[in-house]
Amino acid sequence: MNLSVSHLNRPGLSVVATLLTMILVSGCTVGPDFKKPEQKAPADWTSWRSADPALLNVPGAAAVADNQWWKRYDDPTLNVLVEKALTASPDIRTAALRFASARAQQHITSSQQTPNVNATASITRNQQSENSPSTRALKEVLPNPDELITLMTDPYNWYQGGLDFSWEIDFWGHVRRAIEASEADSAAQQAQLEFARLSIVGDVVNSYWTLRGIQQQISLAKDDERALDERLSLIRARTLSGAQDNTDLERQRSELAATRANLIELQAQEGVTTNQLLLLLNERPGALKTLLQFKPGSLQAGNLPPLQLGIPSKVASNRPDIKAAEAHLHAATARIGVAEAELYPSITIGAQIGMDTYSAGNFGEWGSRSWSVGPSLNLPIFDRGRRKATVVLRETDQQQAAVDYQKTVLRAWQEIDDALSRYSAAQQKLAEQRTRAESSAQALALIEARYNGGLTSFINVLDAQRSDIQARQALAMSQRDLKTAWAAVNRAVGNYPR
Repeated sequence: MNLSVSHLNRPGLSVVATLLTMILVSGCTVGPDFKKPEQKAPADWTSWRSADPALLNVPGAAAVADNQWWKRYDDPTLNVLVEKALTASPDIRTAALRFASARAQQHITSSQQTPNVNATASITRNQQSENSPSTRALKEVLPNPDELITLMTDPYNWYQGGLDFSWEIDFWGHVRRAIEASEADSAAQQAQLEFARLSIVGDVVNSYWTLRGIQQQISLAKDDERALDERLSLIRARTLSGAQDNTDLERQRSELAATRANLIELQAQEGVTTNQLLLLLNERPGALKTLLQFKPGSLQAGNLPPLQLGIPSKVASNRPDIKAAEAHLHAATARIGVAEAELYPSITIGAQIGMDTYSAGNFGEWGSRSWSVGPSLNLPIFDRGRRKATVVLRETDQQQAAVDYQKTVLRAWQEIDDALSRYSAAQQKLAEQRTRAESSAQALALIEARYNGGLTSFINVLDAQRSDIQARQALAMSQRDLKTAWAAVNRAVGNYPR
């Protein structure tokens, strides 16, 4: 049903004004109001933990957010890579464009609060048919209508111009709820942008230290290859002189071949990991070779600062994915009100004022004016339940968003627990691997001295060599693991770059 008034006298205008006043005063907003969900959190960092009690010790308690935590590694190369990723990453650029789109949509929705005003103008050339319904009436009534019909059917110009005004009264809060939903969508996309930046930094840090770990293993494997090759030459000379048989010679050759095979595998892994890092930087394969060249000592543990975790309840709410999930829940709640408002009548105020004439000469004259003003009512009567089904659909969407929010919060605490346990384990493991590497090196030196003195067999030397190689490789991996574990903690608590 659509009711409108095109012309109102003074009493009619008074009625319209009274109606508008009543609508503006008594306007309401339908649908549920959003309530920030209660977020449960542990009382301290030793609660809500699944790890062994030996891994529950967490250093640091000050509530300090470190938004440039990767700089604490004190690695200039890593700093360059992270800054490059933050500006060149396709994922971040995509998230930024989505945020910009959400802001634009928010502006579009907000514009519905204000009236629409359009200026119109037209000039048309018209000619009426001599056999139109209007001329038929003249032919039926007048005895000699030819002269009048000729006048009516002469071509003429029609000049029009003016302003059109329309405004839908937001009586039930349809527009207000739509604006609320669009603002929440914009907040969600902003959080997604923060999450993209956090993810990219974490991925760059992990890929970088993984690459440095592989390069460290390659360096160790090359050192082992040279040492084993030198020992092979010594054993070959002793074999040729008859001081020993070929058994030790073949064993040394086997050990050298195994080391070279491992070196080939490590070199292949270096290329794969480098490409993974370059992809995060939006670079082609083979780029940044000088920057990514191995630097001896780059994998040393360094002086990583203590974790500044702060209060558990505030840490989790800082995560961008939780903020995005909450914003999605807010938007879904607001859209229930948008759908409910569609169940009720809508009122639109329209007005038009302008000039209307067939002669350009009198276009500006007072007598050429035309105008209309009045409300129009749109009353939903029958749509086979479409509007009610839409309300049910929006309520279901809101329930799904609530479940997603709870799942996101639970996953956040799981990731925090995993990261803290991994970091504590990495610290303890690194200390043990250092002891192992030192002991293996000392054992190898002692056994080599005994072998050179003829006090032990070469098989013991080979065993000591394998143990030393494995210990040094494990130490390099523990150094890498500590660095990536520290990154995982910063990522889990939501320290995204700003």
